[in-house]
Amino acid sequence: MVEEIAGADNLRTLMNEFGKKREPFLFLIDYHMERGVVIPVSDIPDSGLACRIGGKNYGTVAPEKATPRTELNIKPVPKAQYAAAFNNVADKIKRGDSYLVNLTFKTPIGRRINMAHIFRNATSPYRFLWPGRFVFFSPESFVKIEHGIIRSYPMKGTIDAACPEAEKQLLADYKERCEHNTIVDLIRNDISAIADNVKIERFRYIEKIKTHKGELLQSSSEISGQLSDGWQDKIGDYLFSMLPAGSISGAPKRRTVEIIAESETTPRGYYTGIMGIFECDRLESCVAIRYIEKGENGEYYYRSGGGITSCSRLEDEYEEMISKIYVPVI
Repeated sequence: MVEEIAGADNLRTLMNEFGKKREPFLFLIDYHMERGVVIPVSDIPDSGLACRIGGKNYGTVAPEKATPRTELNIKPVPKAQYAAAFNNVADKIKRGDSYLVNLTFKTPIGRRINMAHIFRNATSPYRFLWPGRFVFFSPESFVKIEHGIIRSYPMKGTIDAACPEAEKQLLADYKERCEHNTIVDLIRNDISAIADNVKIERFRYIEKIKTHKGELLQSSSEISGQLSDGWQDKIGDYLFSMLPAGSISGAPKRRTVEIIAESETTPRGYYTGIMGIFECDRLESCVAIRYIEKGENGEYYYRSGGGITSCSRLEDEYEEMISKIYVPVI
């Protein structure tokens, strides 16, 4: 079974060691950079873990004798509880402590959840299953590295595709534009610390995401930079320097992470951490969002949220948090 490693230094060092040997490995790092998994790709089948990334499957999922239907019984956090956290964040933004804070909550969704079935059938490009603990089906890349070029694809801005002129609405929305601009600037700075010739390849392009409730439109950008030769030797250092991911924290990052800790009611754990595969001369990774976890009481919880700026309205942000609770069309 999988061994969970404690401590950022231990995780970073092990990743660097595998990188120097050019040995393919899987990595999973929690949001707090306190715990994680780093194992050779060859050991994944015996670990109990399973993931899909880069169009490839790693690990195995035990066959099911029956496939109970996943039914979401969504019980959102009371609006008053959300409002208390939202108002704390809004006050910090007014004081100038942050420009953008990603505020998240976990929502009970019932007991009829089949995580293995969701993992097998999710339409998302990035999937991960830790049996008995959590599953996620993320649409969001963290970084990709190929031929020494590092690329990131920050995703900010969501709208129901069924809305009239949905794409036009999303691109014209002032709050969404400000939020997206802030994250692009943050990620560009993160990449500039480890790479040269950093540039924005694409800005605010639209992607469609299918869900059990219909289609969503999300806006993303693409940022690239040139790493130095031998980047593999420092892959752990490079990745940890960019954590936590800007799209699920905010800016400025250090103070914003403190505000998140003050405002959210429970630790995030692996939610909004990163997962990826290193394969000698390439790396692909994702942000662990669209995340379902199993509680000790047998209840399942879905974690979701959104970016808060000075333009944010309580009602809109509360509804966005709920709208992101979905399972992919299968």
